[in-house]
Amino acid sequence: MKKQLPSLSLLLVLALSCGQGPVETASETPASPEEANRPVGAAYDSLLAQELGADDYGMKVYVMAFLYRGEATGLDSLRRAELQRAHLDNITRMAEAGDLVLAGPFMDGQDLRGIYVFDVRTVAEAEALTNTDPAIKAGTLRMELRPWYGSAALMKVNELHEQVAKIDI
Repeated sequence: MKKQLPSLSLLLVLALSCGQGPVETASETPASPEEANRPVGAAYDSLLAQELGADDYGMKVYVMAFLYRGEATGLDSLRRAELQRAHLDNITRMAEAGDLVLAGPFMDGQDLRGIYVFDVRTVAEAEALTNTDPAIKAGTLRMELRPWYGSAALMKVNELHEQVAKIDI
């Protein structure tokens, strides 16, 4: 199998996400005559970019939640199973509402249990969504919320996921 090189957009995402301080997005007008003459990528789709809320770099602001093991320990296995089912149902509800772009567990058994990526612009909006999670309410999970700048294409992950998942969670 031939090894694929990372795409230019992935490299841009990595370069931008590793910078210090707040992220500055591109302006509507070119910064210089050289920039004005630079050709737009052949694959650029302005309608899709607008639909996904992309800035000139193809990026947008999300809020990322880090889910940690909570303080509530001592629950019996039946109660834990009920909370896990309710937690998964809440994930599905938020994804279907378009609020949750991505969610998933870490597989190493550490205190950092998983992540959410919310399609909201503020931590306060994400906190309101976080507070709907039954596992958060019960204290088996706790969340840390951080603003995050990532590819607007992430908005398509749930649509693609439906095409590759044989079984619903």
